[in-house]
Amino acid sequence: MPSSWIQSRATRSGATRYHVKYRLGGRESRALHGGAFATKREAVARKRVIDGEIAALRAPDIASLGDEQHGLKLKEAADRWRESRLDVREATRTFHRTSLNRVLPHLPSARLGEVTADQVATVVVALKDGGAAPATIKKSISVLAQVFDHHGIDPNPARDRRVKLPRNERPEISPPPAQDVEAVLGAVAPRYRLPIMILDATGMRVGELEALTWGDIDETNKRWRVTKAASKTRAARWVQVPADLFAAVLDLTPREDRDLSGKLLPGFGQARLRTEIARACKATGTPLFSPHDLRHRRISLWHRDGVPWAEIGQRVGQRDLATTANTYTHVLVEGEVARSTVSF
Repeated sequence: MPSSWIQSRATRSGATRYHVKYRLGGRESRALHGGAFATKREAVARKRVIDGEIAALRAPDIASLGDEQHGLKLKEAADRWRESRLDVREATRTFHRTSLNRVLPHLPSARLGEVTADQVATVVVALKDGGAAPATIKKSISVLAQVFDHHGIDPNPARDRRVKLPRNERPEISPPPAQDVEAVLGAVAPRYRLPIMILDATGMRVGELEALTWGDIDETNKRWRVTKAASKTRAARWVQVPADLFAAVLDLTPREDRDLSGKLLPGFGQARLRTEIARACKATGTPLFSPHDLRHRRISLWHRDGVPWAEIGQRVGQRDLATTANTYTHVLVEGEVARSTVSF
């Protein structure tokens, strides 16, 4: 028979939220969301209203009862969540936006409190049929789930067990050998050669290199600083740079003309570098590799040369050394260890 009840849940901040739930049928029917409140008094008041509607043989119209969040259009709810994420970097905010842009078109008129697990499962199928990779689908649904969490929707339809995600087979890491890197360096536009050689020599993440400024340079020790803000692990570190590459960077701008807050490599960006490497791979008949594969290549070479995992982790800014070791133990790069002789 129909019923209603109140559940208390702790939020991430430690506060308690009171969720009103109800069913229009017996235990076999789905539990519906009747609103979430900061105080139990408000929750009890909402429960009484719902009980009255059920007693009158009417389905409660939650949106008309003043639960603004429940009746929000899903897109508006997503926008509010994105605006609240002041704790993330711009790159993460962009990731959130693109992930939601994949999902929301499949739920054009949905309201926050009315989305079901079946609808989310339908979105997963649509994304898969549209050619989205399993990892992309998983990340997109995870972002959608965070929107529901932020607004206190419980149960969260994007976390329901009935929502099955495609199996994600992680590709085996296959870093490019020396001859492939040489071939690409000879085919890319000259302005991209120095960034590629730096990535190949240091194992830095592309975003870390892109974020470097002249204020991060330590000329005395031939190194530069990856700041906490630029690091994926939110931990700053120093990167030792081969002398010839360091000298080439210093030659880009005379010391008297350097703006300490200006970018070390202006005009360099992840998307453009990835596109240029792909173009060069196609032009030279070289197996496709990405800028991040150069990081894999450097870690693999250090591992082959017997550098301890703890030191490798420190050099490249990886905290989970067990995962690093499991990933790279069987990855070896054939060919010479020396860097390319292509001029920059």
